Amino acid sequence: MLISTLIYVERSDSYLMLHRVSKSNDPNRDKWIGVGGKLESGETPQVCARREMTEETGLIPLKLEYRGIVYFHSDRWPDEEMHLFTCPLYEGTLSACDEGTLEWVPKSEVPCLPIWEGDRIFLKLLAENAPFFRLDLRYEGEKLAKWELL
Repeated sequence: MLISTLIYVERSDSYLMLHRVSKSNDPNRDKWIGVGGKLESGETPQVCARREMTEETGLIPLKLEYRGIVYFHSDRWPDEEMHLFTCPLYEGTLSACDEGTLEWVPKSEVPCLPIWEGDRIFLKLLAENAPFFRLDLRYEGEKLAKWELL
């Protein structure tokens, strides 16, 4: 199972979103997501989130909030355990990302972007300031077939 992190960097009422347009074989191609990536050997989710956020944005997290774990199951891609964070406090200067285009998007507009259906569920949980959660998402192709809060 692939283990990854996803971080939603916050600035007032916006999230820093990554439009994944750079890699042709990317399962997230043309989608908008937060920043993050795969855990390297020996990393904890927190260490990975800090590293990935800095690598992809140039921003250094000063406060990471561990919000939940999302399990993805798909008939097309390997299973994934994704550790979800928000980052309301950081320092540094935003830099370009080689995985796509970074853009500050008002939180209210994020659900209108081309995002995964399951992302709408956990973004709603983030907006509601839900306590730490575990979410199971099952996809058939790009369609969300089933979801469950565990």
